[in-house]
Amino acid sequence: MLLVTVTIWAFNFTITKYAFENGFKPLAYSSIRFTLAGLLFALLTYGREHSFRLERRHLVLLLGAAFVGIYLNQLSFVYAIDLTSASTTGLIFGTLPIVTALFAFVFGIERLSRRLWFASGVSFVGVALVAVGGEAGFAADLLGNMLAFVAAATWGLYSVAIVPLLRHYSPYRISAIALLAGAVPALLTALPQLLDQNWDLPPLVWAAFAFAVVGPLVVTNVLWFTAIDRVGPSRATLVANLQPFLAAVFAVVLLSETMTVVQVVGGAAIAVSLVLARRRPAVEPA
Repeated sequence: MLLVTVTIWAFNFTITKYAFENGFKPLAYSSIRFTLAGLLFALLTYGREHSFRLERRHLVLLLGAAFVGIYLNQLSFVYAIDLTSASTTGLIFGTLPIVTALFAFVFGIERLSRRLWFASGVSFVGVALVAVGGEAGFAADLLGNMLAFVAAATWGLYSVAIVPLLRHYSPYRISAIALLAGAVPALLTALPQLLDQNWDLPPLVWAAFAFAVVGPLVVTNVLWFTAIDRVGPSRATLVANLQPFLAAVFAVVLLSETMTVVQVVGGAAIAVSLVLARRRPAVEPA
């Protein structure tokens, strides 16, 4: 589940950049995308469970998590993609295991073993090699790089905040409510761009948009949070550190970006970190 999720997420960086380069405005793209995904999830959830009921205290937690992990995450993500390259944004998302582990530790969800910290360190070194190994390094727009890190951090916080709710509700119900809750402020923020958006876009752009709705949001939401519930957020997001390397591969194939030997070495380091994490339990439940 984690590998399928990470592959789809990695491809989404290229898909999003392509859509922006071919006519979609960032906020218009993001707001419509999350609204449609939320509606799809609502239909799917109601068909399976016939209810959206949450306890009031859980609803407050979920709404707060959705504001950070859906709304703020997408604001930072789409403008990171818009301001810098898809590969750079994907590479910076390699910090996700580190920030998620810190959030999990701070909130008392997990105690992190030395092995996981070491594996995370190796993984982070791999991400750094992939990042600095590019022909242009981090010469991309500084604001775009900072927003990419904010996007990774907000998703890490969201992943941790959702864990207690997964003990009471299915990933379907949580994702449906979170996506719709995050779509409301996104639509309001995007209103000027929605009014100004030219909707006469090439068919391939609409195909990319359809994939971005169904794949990275609908399919992966269920897979990701089901996996987190089984293995814990820190270990799950360590697998997600394959994403920078995969994103770079997709960028090479579809966006004519290049990869150097240093980047390949970085990808190998990421793979080694995954082996280290799997050799024995790397996360001890608190």
